[in-house]
Amino acid sequence: MGVPRTEKPWEFLNDYRGKVFKGQWPTLPEMYKITVSRFGDRRCFTIFDPDRITLTYNEAIKKIEAIARWLHSKGIRRGDRVAVSGKNAPEWSVAYLAVLFAGGTVVPIDYQLRNDEIELLVKTAGARILFIDEEKIDYFTEKKGGLEEIISLRKGVGKYIYDLDGPEAEIEQAVETDLAAILFTSGTTGIPKGVMLTHKNLVSDCYLAQGTPLIVLHTDVFYAILPIHHSYTMLAVFIETISTGAEVVFGKKMVTSQILKDLKEAQVTMLLGVPMLFNKVLAGIMRGLKAKGPVVYGILSFLMSISGMIKKVFKVNPGKKMFGFVLEKASLSSVRICISGGGPLAPSVFRKYNQLGIDFVQGYGLTETSPIIAINPIEQYKETSVGRTCPGVDMKILNPDERGVGEVIVKGSMVMLGYYNLPEETKAAFTQDGYLKTGDLGYMDSENYLYLTGRAKNMIVTEGGKNVYPEEIENEFQLFDEIDQIMIRGYALDSKMKTEGIEALVYPNPEFKNAKGEKPSAEETKTRIENIIHELNQRLQPYQKINRTVILDKPLEMTTTKKIKRGEVTK
Repeated sequence: MGVPRTEKPWEFLNDYRGKVFKGQWPTLPEMYKITVSRFGDRRCFTIFDPDRITLTYNEAIKKIEAIARWLHSKGIRRGDRVAVSGKNAPEWSVAYLAVLFAGGTVVPIDYQLRNDEIELLVKTAGARILFIDEEKIDYFTEKKGGLEEIISLRKGVGKYIYDLDGPEAEIEQAVETDLAAILFTSGTTGIPKGVMLTHKNLVSDCYLAQGTPLIVLHTDVFYAILPIHHSYTMLAVFIETISTGAEVVFGKKMVTSQILKDLKEAQVTMLLGVPMLFNKVLAGIMRGLKAKGPVVYGILSFLMSISGMIKKVFKVNPGKKMFGFVLEKASLSSVRICISGGGPLAPSVFRKYNQLGIDFVQGYGLTETSPIIAINPIEQYKETSVGRTCPGVDMKILNPDERGVGEVIVKGSMVMLGYYNLPEETKAAFTQDGYLKTGDLGYMDSENYLYLTGRAKNMIVTEGGKNVYPEEIENEFQLFDEIDQIMIRGYALDSKMKTEGIEALVYPNPEFKNAKGEKPSAEETKTRIENIIHELNQRLQPYQKINRTVILDKPLEMTTTKKIKRGEVTK
């Protein structure tokens, strides 16, 4: 199930301390240089465009250093901000690292935002130069907006990133406590909040996350399908890759058929995604098994349960051999580890992947913690937990109730400096004794495994005074093909008493077919959704029962990591 390890994954850094870096942790450029010295000829950044284009570590560092020299020639100095906004690609990664090699601070921005929203974030961060995909070059070239240079991450329009170079220069490098990146957590409504992360935050989190233990090998191939500007993909895919000498393959579209094609062609071994992705892939697998008929499906389901029990009890993984034909057909045969993050995953989904022989774990974190602070160990996973705290994480539960549920608070080397130019918001984010308040509610067991119940701001207070966490209920719906999106929320029962009922907003799966293989009528769909709600209500606690259902005719707006934007939906 894993590779035995006798040393911590960061102990090899001792051989480079005092030579390549000083202090406790290397900076990101120093970490990359160490990897180049160890695995320079290994593939680093790959994309199928449509043909395979790859940069080795040696090839990438030449481009990175050339662009860093160009940035220096344009006046970028230690701490200056440079923004990067574009689709996942080697050029994005090279630009990100080049900013850091120039001593600057990188500002990764969600490419799916509108041009004026990107412009606002660029101005808020005080970025002087912008790297962006060619489709948006014209807008920013025309607007300028205080930017000194706009560089294209694609060939075709304006200055192309790989054509940049500058004269040799003595570039003042950042130190581990310097600001490495400013990540805007969400919205552009109101004042944008930029999370300030240092080199120490990101590098320490990268290595400490591997100490759960999560074995990352230099022969691994990561798949970057989620937007790389997001802290989850940036750390868990991009930075983890370059810390170990692994390869990252950039996916283009969040389309299941394209993803499965990429997985097979690239022979991906590390697949990181959000629950929505894993739910869709699993739903396809289970449909294929059910199509074999009830007898065969019953036998396979029984064998899956046996496989899961053997894995859990005896710490060996028979599923890879038992269900090799299933994994091959699903393009998952090369996958060594799957990691789900960015939102809660139903334990039933977690369980089925492990039964099929894939080492499947989930983790937890937030942008303000770089982001990883808990991961389920592969050999000691708990299906209902989001993971055990990583080494170096000091986690507590603030003001726990009778269930032990309270707000999760943390300290550690991965916790942010604060919000950029927002001292009051920064102060409000921490307790008086310096713990970051995550805004998430949960409880911990005696082995430091964390169990989340929901977001503090989403909590529903029922007529009986019970606290209900919407995410706990939503998890129960993850394996129903008929439902594409569901959001559980409270609605006012008594405004004076501030009590709430529980309603479900449901957007049906537009691709779902009825028993005849036809698209169901609106009435059929409504009846089926109501039956699912009724079925789930029988399993829920009395105070959790859904007492109002709203069928939506259009999908709810989602973030780029496929989470519903709750604040966008009015009650």
